[in-house]
Amino acid sequence: MRKTYQELEFKDAFMFAAVMSDAESCRGVLERILGIPIRKVMVHAEHVLFVNPETRGVRLDVYADDEHGTVYNVEMQTTDNKNLPKRSRYYQGQMDMDALKTGEDFARLPQSIVIFICTFDPFGEGRHIYTFCNTCQENTALTLDDDAVKIILSTNGTMDDVSPEMKRILDYIDGKGASDKFTEELEEAVCSARQNERWRLDYMTLEYEYRQRYLEGKEEGRAEGRERTIQKLHERGDSIASIADIVELDEEAVKRIIKAMGLE
Repeated sequence: MRKTYQELEFKDAFMFAAVMSDAESCRGVLERILGIPIRKVMVHAEHVLFVNPETRGVRLDVYADDEHGTVYNVEMQTTDNKNLPKRSRYYQGQMDMDALKTGEDFARLPQSIVIFICTFDPFGEGRHIYTFCNTCQENTALTLDDDAVKIILSTNGTMDDVSPEMKRILDYIDGKGASDKFTEELEEAVCSARQNERWRLDYMTLEYEYRQRYLEGKEEGRAEGRERTIQKLHERGDSIASIADIVELDEEAVKRIIKAMGLE
């Protein structure tokens, strides 16, 4: 069962995006991940990237840039779908397409940093942080210097490889409670967001859309499965009456499906 709005935690994608829409919360998280001070962050809420109508678009959880023009995409991942590497590549490519206007020189591409915060260890090495940049395989000291960075964080790390401040954030995401001033502020932001009526209605609308898509997909899958069954039974030589009984349709409906599939 999906959570009600009041049950949402910081690690839930909707709540994560809601809290991180606040520039100061976003700046605080980014500073602790990167280990550098950031003077100002501009968050672009509900940012959607499209290359063209025929390609898949991307709806980013958190999309922001800073005073230096660096572009950030921060995503929360609570399910291991085994697609983070390709997904991060796709997101970064879409961000680059969005950053350049037609005719602009590639040199104007800003530094882009894609960050996934995972409640699992996607690589199984016990690290809290995995940072990827493009390097030469023949000489790992030689970097491509293309300003493209991918950072994958894990709340399940066991190594001492992040700052205490970052570790407290990861522990907070992992459900261990707020343990310093910043994570207490994040928890206060979550509690405040739960009282936001507009966000609650947005979440309910989103849940309804997800439910409708699920039901539509389930019905499409049922119809496809039924058609495959009819095809196999028809090719086997079963009678219309027998097929109708098996797939729980009337005989006229079975005949129409057989005709539509060109099996007559």
